[in-house]
Amino acid sequence: MKTGIIGLPQVGKTSLFRILTRVRVDARSTPNQAHVGIARVPDARVAKLSEIFKPKKITYATIEYVDVGGLQKDREKNSASLVPLREADALAHVVRLFEDPAVPHEGGSLDALRDIESVEIELMLNDLEQLSKRIERVEKDLKKKKETVLEAELQLLTRCRKALESETPLRELEFKPEDLKMLSSFEFLSRKPMLYVLNLGDDQAADIERVVEKYHLEKLASKPHTAVVPFCGKIEAELSELPDAEAAEMMRAYGLADSGRDRLIQASYRLLGLISFLTCGEPECRAWTIERGMNAQQAAGAIHSDIERGFIKAEVVNWENLLKAGGFAVAKECAQVKLEGKEYIVQDGDVILFRHSS
Repeated sequence: MKTGIIGLPQVGKTSLFRILTRVRVDARSTPNQAHVGIARVPDARVAKLSEIFKPKKITYATIEYVDVGGLQKDREKNSASLVPLREADALAHVVRLFEDPAVPHEGGSLDALRDIESVEIELMLNDLEQLSKRIERVEKDLKKKKETVLEAELQLLTRCRKALESETPLRELEFKPEDLKMLSSFEFLSRKPMLYVLNLGDDQAADIERVVEKYHLEKLASKPHTAVVPFCGKIEAELSELPDAEAAEMMRAYGLADSGRDRLIQASYRLLGLISFLTCGEPECRAWTIERGMNAQQAAGAIHSDIERGFIKAEVVNWENLLKAGGFAVAKECAQVKLEGKEYIVQDGDVILFRHSS
């Protein structure tokens, strides 16, 4: 899973990247240089189960983050900055809502909706350019020879172009499965799920749960394939440098129930429709990321394609039941472990042992 971090200059993008990935960004790096890092997905289930199994290795799920330069008024530079985001599964747009006289906002004032619209237009213009080139090519090919597939593609791309010209991002359109398959090769930026990260000042921490209403962003939060997460950048930067006990004490002092880092990563999972199942044993306790709604055989493929092909059965137990039992043997005695077939829909927090032919 890869998420691109975008936004205007001086909004806290790179700070967010450092908080998420713990990667130290070289201060000498150029403004348009992309930074890439891996973030571990927090999962208390893995830690708790590891206390029982005492595995040689503990592996958490991960997310790759790509931080690109702040978008400016120069469209040519923006196009170059956006290239690394085409392979991203989702975008995280950092929106500045903190005051800092030492770092003036390039727009002259704080205005979340204005900034969001500004960045969204850049994404749509980038998509529109790509769309127009493809439509021109398809029209030329159709003049030479009529093909049903090309005619369907032209109809779909024309619909997308009309939406972009009316300033509607592609993520807000509904598509049929066959349309999505056709669009998958284009990697349009405005079709990617969007997570808006509202970067707040320290003095706003106590009101973090009411920020959406305070800035009248309810409509934004209700849009399809969109989520909003308030985030106190400076506080989170301090938390990331502290031991767990001290970080927890600091959060309590600010009235924060949990860290913004954890909330942001969890929101990304929900936005993309992802869940985690677990595998536990002496060699390793590990979380595996899959799409919600996947069956047991498909989930087996997340581990290895050979397990998916040779799938026989899956021994499944909820992680809490396994934790209470203290191990698989007692869980089986208590009838907590179920033997499921390939069509079983995997649930978040399932611990699974796959039976398969070699």
